[in-house]
Amino acid sequence: MLIMNLPAGIQLTAPIEPGFERILTPDALGFVAKLHSAFEGRRQERLAARVVRQAALDAGQRPDFLAETADVRAGDWRIAPLPAALQRRRVEITGPVERKMIINALNSGADSYMTDFEDSNTPNWSNQIHGQINLYDAVRRQITLEQNGKQYTLNDTVATLVVRPRGWHLDEKNMLVDGQRVSGSLFDFGLFFYHNAKEQLARGYGPYFYLPKMESHLEARLWNDVFKLAQDELGIPQGTIKATVLIETILAAFEMDEILYELREHSSGLNAGRWDYIFSCIKKFKQDRDFCLADRARITMTVPFMRAYALLLLKTCHKRHAPAIGGMAALIPIKHDAEANEKAMAGVRADKARDAGDGYDGGWVAHPGLVPLAMAEFKAVLGDRPNQIDKQRDDVQVSAADLLNFQPEAPITAAGLAMNINVGIQYLGSWLAGNGCVPIHNLMEDAATAEISRSQVWQWIRSPKGVLEDGRKVTADLVAALIPQELDKIRAEHGDARFQATPYTEAAQIFEQMCTQTDFAEFLTLPLYEKV
Repeated sequence: MLIMNLPAGIQLTAPIEPGFERILTPDALGFVAKLHSAFEGRRQERLAARVVRQAALDAGQRPDFLAETADVRAGDWRIAPLPAALQRRRVEITGPVERKMIINALNSGADSYMTDFEDSNTPNWSNQIHGQINLYDAVRRQITLEQNGKQYTLNDTVATLVVRPRGWHLDEKNMLVDGQRVSGSLFDFGLFFYHNAKEQLARGYGPYFYLPKMESHLEARLWNDVFKLAQDELGIPQGTIKATVLIETILAAFEMDEILYELREHSSGLNAGRWDYIFSCIKKFKQDRDFCLADRARITMTVPFMRAYALLLLKTCHKRHAPAIGGMAALIPIKHDAEANEKAMAGVRADKARDAGDGYDGGWVAHPGLVPLAMAEFKAVLGDRPNQIDKQRDDVQVSAADLLNFQPEAPITAAGLAMNINVGIQYLGSWLAGNGCVPIHNLMEDAATAEISRSQVWQWIRSPKGVLEDGRKVTADLVAALIPQELDKIRAEHGDARFQATPYTEAAQIFEQMCTQTDFAEFLTLPLYEKV
């Protein structure tokens, strides 16, 4: 372990492995500390505002478009012009900041690669710092890997790199400033920006980001102020940073215009973060006795509230000349079953064809094998155009009631309940073992999809509508009885060796506790983070 001389007031509480000193330089840590000092108070204010808002929703309030920002929604304004590197985003591939993933994703043929410090990544210390090292090397086109006798290097042409830091709610427990944890958002953003922004500009593109989990335009304003200070500190022109906001909370859906407006000098559009969005709906209305969603598999992009959200996002973006990026089709190639694979690929094609036909400028995939398929669907609509921002959707009219039309409520099936338990245990086990992006039952699962599983079970237990098709009420006792059965299935699927090597049993205990405890944990990853 290396010993480093750190700036006054800064403490690192985790080991400095060989190579970490490339990233954890005194100047870079001082930059993160400066961001912390400037913005931590405001971050905590925004997190406290979330608690107040949730209490109002628990008491029966329903969200609506904000009266105090009506002039922003009615105004005739646009975001700043986009750099060339962000004008063509027909297919974006996503994945964690793991070295092989980064190389394969940049080489995948996608227009953009969103590399992820957040939902598809377990944010243990090793993953976070190795991820920064990997991106440092990728920006400089010096990233290589030799694994199992195979050499991985970058192609001549690669996807545009876009970085997703952690959300405002997450801390970085291993860096303290004056004894206080720093924001995971500012840690991830700050280290990457400090080391790479000037290098990216010298290579003809720039520091581009995805911003997750926001619940209001005031949280976007906070990010915008972070960007302004960061650019000033490094002597980079204002507006150089570009950021796409994931609209993945029900509250943000009511403030899309306002979020674009706050970031208008730094905006590169919005993304329909569909899986977290479903989780957010469950979480925000978990105490509403009239709210209850059917099996997770039934909540597709064509159900009323998801369709309203997708079309409103598209209309809002294009009105402001901002890109609208479609969400993730979680399906992945199935190599061992040709019939099942063709069904999965048909699902991906339909998803991308719908988005492209609606007017979206691009969409997400989680696997390099899906890039050509998704690209074909967008090219079929866009032709040679880089995007279809010129497609204004004045025909779309979405009301608050449309966004809150939570259908379908049924069916809730025994198979759906079992699947939620199974996916939750498998994902939590993998996450605790250090892997935050996991193929489970031919779907690519990350924290967002696991959150749906966990929150649905919690809510079904408490809702009078949480009744299975066969007439049984979903209860804590029923869930507790099913968990050993699902553990047995997981053991049978993966074999004893992998079962013993992965903390599935601990994951099952955590899943049961989080589904049955009285208080709803805001995010799975908050208590889990203390365990890694």
